[in-house]
Amino acid sequence: MKKIFAAIVAVLFAAPSFAQMGSGGFSLNESTTYYGLRMGLNVSTITGDLIDLDSKAGMTLGGVIGLRVSDSTPIFVESGLYYSSRGAKDFNLNYLEIPVLIKYGIQATDEIAILPYIGPYFSYGIGGKYKTGGAKRSSYNWVNHADMGFKLGCGAEFNKLYAELGYQFGVMNIAQDDATYNPADEAAHTGNFFINVGINF
Repeated sequence: MKKIFAAIVAVLFAAPSFAQMGSGGFSLNESTTYYGLRMGLNVSTITGDLIDLDSKAGMTLGGVIGLRVSDSTPIFVESGLYYSSRGAKDFNLNYLEIPVLIKYGIQATDEIAILPYIGPYFSYGIGGKYKTGGAKRSSYNWVNHADMGFKLGCGAEFNKLYAELGYQFGVMNIAQDDATYNPADEAAHTGNFFINVGINF
């Protein structure tokens, strides 16, 4: 956890120097494409018939690309690739995630844009362990690698600096339908609060 917070603080202190290099990553008044880097903190859990564990903290790293899709309305589509450490207490799940978000830009001041958003995400587990009997075993003995759901939140941009707060909830049952581990009628779903900071170019 200390390493996660140290990394986020480092980004916050470094970002103003990048911001002085130019204007914001996009303008609400013209069509444009923007790119961005993201780093943040997750507070996630898994709930359902399979398990109902306490939340755990993890981190997110990623890059995004966004495109304005309307000349008359500040609507943007944003996607990208994230590494996200989620799961629940003593049950780690590490994902590669691709979101497809619809963002609406609101010009709050001359320098600040507010961007509420919603959209689906698609994740694939690339690693994770859980503890049992003093030993660590693969989390994918119990859950499937694939997951999908929806993200909703709100971002804000000042010059090139960007910050967002949101929640994502899984709609796919990630419990394995395998009698070796779980009865076929058990279910489990992911949930995750997140806060990210970053830079848009």
